[in-house]
Amino acid sequence: MFTGIVECLGTVVEFTRLDTTAAGGNGASLAISGARSILDDCHLGDSIAINGTCLTVTEFTDDMFKVGLAPETLSRTNLGKLQPGDRVNLERALAAGHRFGGHFVQGHIDTTADIIEITPDANSIWYKLRVDDGRLMPYIIPKGFIAVDGTSLTVCDVNDEERWFTIMMIAYTQSHVVMPSKKVGDQVNIEVDMLGKYVEKVTTSILQGASTSDGSGTSSYIEKVVEKVLQKNK
Repeated sequence: MFTGIVECLGTVVEFTRLDTTAAGGNGASLAISGARSILDDCHLGDSIAINGTCLTVTEFTDDMFKVGLAPETLSRTNLGKLQPGDRVNLERALAAGHRFGGHFVQGHIDTTADIIEITPDANSIWYKLRVDDGRLMPYIIPKGFIAVDGTSLTVCDVNDEERWFTIMMIAYTQSHVVMPSKKVGDQVNIEVDMLGKYVEKVTTSILQGASTSDGSGTSSYIEKVVEKVLQKNK
């Protein structure tokens, strides 16, 4: 679990499609440097979010760490497009007892989005982003939470039909995340608010009758409600 409050910026050292080392596990791997400030309490197997993607540490030194990348991760995120020298957002998994400054972020990327507009506004910046997977638009609401490359942000405007939303980034956030280095056309990782997904899952199950094995849950529930209302109106 993460908060979406980026702790530091790291630098891509190497992206390897087939890493045959013990830490690479004969799969894709990503090595990140400049992470000294978050590695003082690191252990093998710990979770660190890179651009909002929860990944497992397979090797580390005082300043660098390596993670493995599954095919699912490469297909759903922008990590496979990273090049040596690229900067990335880094956040350790939330520790118990710490202040929770952002929102519930799982580190499970839902989709990517393309930056379609960047508009300065005083010392802040507006970003308009078009979501690749339109099925996620119901979870993106004005004034709701969203994680963009792992940064907890507030949604401003939403257009479901055209699959875009906007966020505004204040000056402080700009200096602590990778977003200001991106340009129109660049891709970012998106994780929608997990609470919205759970609410939909529960309510949909009830409404579709999936709360019972024979599918009769909703029908029985609605019949009881209607019966009570009719009795009251007699």
